[in-house]
Amino acid sequence: MRVLASAASLLALLAASPAVLAANEQVNGYRLLDSPILQTNGYDWWWHNLVAVSRADGSLKPFFFEYYIVNPGLAQSQPVLGRNGTNKPSYALVTAGTWGTNSDSKKINNFYPVSAFSADVNVMNVKIGTGNVANETYIKGAVSLTAAEQAAHPEYFSDAGSISWALKAEKFLSFDPGFGVSQIPRDLSLLEMFWFVKGQRTRYTGTVTYNGQIYDVFPDTSYGYADKNWGTEYANPWFWLSSNKLVSRKNGKVLTNSSLDCGGGRVLAAGIDLGQQILTSFWYEGTQYEYNFAKLNSGVTFNVTETATDIKWSLTGINQKSKIVVNFSAPKTATIKIKYESPKDGLIKYPNLWNTGFAQGTIELYKGDLWGLFGWTLVDTIEGSMGGAEWGQY
Repeated sequence: MRVLASAASLLALLAASPAVLAANEQVNGYRLLDSPILQTNGYDWWWHNLVAVSRADGSLKPFFFEYYIVNPGLAQSQPVLGRNGTNKPSYALVTAGTWGTNSDSKKINNFYPVSAFSADVNVMNVKIGTGNVANETYIKGAVSLTAAEQAAHPEYFSDAGSISWALKAEKFLSFDPGFGVSQIPRDLSLLEMFWFVKGQRTRYTGTVTYNGQIYDVFPDTSYGYADKNWGTEYANPWFWLSSNKLVSRKNGKVLTNSSLDCGGGRVLAAGIDLGQQILTSFWYEGTQYEYNFAKLNSGVTFNVTETATDIKWSLTGINQKSKIVVNFSAPKTATIKIKYESPKDGLIKYPNLWNTGFAQGTIELYKGDLWGLFGWTLVDTIEGSMGGAEWGQY
């Protein structure tokens, strides 16, 4: 009973008035300084993904870029890697990659000592090393690893190759989960994993160079996305699904002011298990439909199915006035198995953390009243593709 009461109290706290307690754009700054716990048992990262066009043949290729820091309070003169649980990790990391078929999915990691990292607590302004920067309007960087270096350093858990990027960013649709990422939970390290989405839909412009091949990034076809996570551990299970390449079945139009983003897993707050929860934000041509368990007026049920060849993400979200039904999938041949070292013990805990930029499927949006008491009316069925998605559990 005490655990149930504590969980109910936490849910009530998370549902506090958003007009008073909602998070703001400061959340996109550096968050590990919020709590001394996070300095020696925490991570923070800024993630970006987009679609680029090959200059050679005009084909579309998705890329991702990540700026990461773990346990800065344990810093040494050189990066300290976890080495499968031998150490508590402490380093800055710049990583970039691409998804493709025929073994063309890559994730390249370059590690730096914490002394090479700097960031602003008030705005997104991250620097790692001499040429890797990320702020609200611009990201730039480069990673490379030779085949010989890859073979000599399995602890880097990296592919061989090279990627560089220089991109302007215009973030015009966002998702703020609310009180759960505002100052009180941050100061108390209340949640095990925090999530904030400043760039649910982002227009990127610039170039990406991958293994010597140049790819152009155009704002209207970049279908870009940018978010951040931080905390003391990674969600288990871990669910993420996003798509910005959307087409209406109702009228055949490309939806340039729409975006799908779903994320979550098992939520631990102050050590209390709140169960498996997925937060969902769907922008439909300028109107946001949100399904957020913390607001106590909506909920999401979900299921992920893994077959021999595919990963399938399904969810249904319902609130007082709308319902969303999402079904997406991606072939395993177009995925990467992402690896993160736990800040607690340095272990890479997910045997398979599937990650892709090729998720595709449908979104059904319905309207109704009183949680569908009198039925639902279909607003539109939307086809999504070139979506980012992730799934893993241990």
